[in-house]
Amino acid sequence: MGWSASKVSRLENAHTPPRVPEIRKLLALYGAEDRTADLIELAREAQTSKGWWESYSQTLSPEYATLIGLEAEATATMNWAPFIVPGLLQTSDYAREVTNGLVEGIAPISPAETRRRVEARIARQQVLTRDNPLQFSAILDESVLFRRFGDRTVMQSQIKRLQDLSERTNITLRILPLDGPHPIGTGAFVLLQFDEVHDVTHRDVVYLEHLTGGRYVEEEEESFTYRRTFGRLSDLALDEAESQKMIASAHDTWR
Repeated sequence: MGWSASKVSRLENAHTPPRVPEIRKLLALYGAEDRTADLIELAREAQTSKGWWESYSQTLSPEYATLIGLEAEATATMNWAPFIVPGLLQTSDYAREVTNGLVEGIAPISPAETRRRVEARIARQQVLTRDNPLQFSAILDESVLFRRFGDRTVMQSQIKRLQDLSERTNITLRILPLDGPHPIGTGAFVLLQFDEVHDVTHRDVVYLEHLTGGRYVEEEEESFTYRRTFGRLSDLALDEAESQKMIASAHDTWR
């Protein structure tokens, strides 16, 4: 193609969208001209439709912004949460306390920055109520219900939100009890699944969050391991009815 290595890297890592003439040249190089119409349509969609989260580009890490974009495209997610309530289920007060707790004494941020991070997290939750909503399945460790962020009012409100969301048909919320077997000792992960787009099949993507960012697992064998792990967690977690009872009991505890 006569391109620099840096340009190829930007294209491959989705930092720069390819232009239509570049796509035509690539397809000719690959001998895949029969896919020209579909791929050009995808490219034009990518150039004209920007996500709401781009207005928070100065606030969100690149990895987190990518997660929001993937959630917007995903049809279903599986979320293992051993430490905190998943972001898609958080109240604004709980999210604020989590945000402050992560940076307090390490990398203090301004109240305005905290507000923007919380706003982005709450806006992210629209995938649960959109037309054709995201099918969201989460397994929470029981300790999440009793790990305090903020005061008792914050926790009571958060647990009440879990109660309300557990009634939604597109949300499955289950609890892994502390007195039962725990099959893994790893941190949180989110597995995202996608429908075909223009006859292009997208593999599962796993998001792993850490203290300073996150990383993605896209290799099929690795993502399949996470999918099996979530299945094993599901086998050992309480069913939905029993989970709702435990959540209700936790709500009473925080009164």
